[in-house]
Amino acid sequence: MGLHGDVTQALRTLGVAVTPEALDAVLSAAEKQSLSHLEFLHRLLAGPAEARLQRALERRIRDAKFREQTTLEWFDWEFNAKGLDRRTIEQLATCDFVRRHENVIFVGQTGLGKSRILQAVGHAACVQGYRVRYATSAKLLQEFTAALADGTFNHMIDEYARVDLLLIDEFGFDRLEREARAQASTFYYRLLDVRTGRRSTALATNIDFAAWADYLGDPPLAAAFLDRLVDGAVILKLTGRSYRAHRARRAPEADQADRT
Repeated sequence: MGLHGDVTQALRTLGVAVTPEALDAVLSAAEKQSLSHLEFLHRLLAGPAEARLQRALERRIRDAKFREQTTLEWFDWEFNAKGLDRRTIEQLATCDFVRRHENVIFVGQTGLGKSRILQAVGHAACVQGYRVRYATSAKLLQEFTAALADGTFNHMIDEYARVDLLLIDEFGFDRLEREARAQASTFYYRLLDVRTGRRSTALATNIDFAAWADYLGDPPLAAAFLDRLVDGAVILKLTGRSYRAHRARRAPEADQADRT
């Protein structure tokens, strides 16, 4: 096999994807350009290392189960400039709050961009190597109900306990939540109890804190859930006009302009 073959075999054993042709190319460059040992290693390994990092990022994004992949780069800050704390939101995208195991709550009426901001922050966390999971509140409660039925509830709680950043969207929004309200407080209490102080949770809601107890139908457990969620949390209240309503009004106008 020879030394060349031994090297490529050793790289393959270590899981480093370097082809014999790629090794030949780097060896040739090293000879022609008098590369140092470190420069040679960097040229040989930088490509495979970058490819592995990219695959890991793609896997984290896939595992996060975002409804849409978005970043703050594409967010329209001007539409509701007075109702959005841009500086705080961009600070959240640094994910320092995830490192500190703090929670974040976005409060505001529908159409203000809460879901997009929530997922953009989650995407930033994926880029920085954190394990992220996104779900609507209704989806979580569906999973919770199914887990109770098939006896996997504790396994489900353990699974969510390990996620670095859990994103809960549309809390207080969906009809399915209201149908499950008899058990929703118990589920959310257990979920936050295993995550508080250990992992970060970010939640987007369109109902004020004062209405949570009535919404969940169990005031004592709802209060305990809220206490764990808001303790030391970053709370952002969004105000302004609805993006969706604005786009809906614009569409007929655009159609009319096309016909004139």
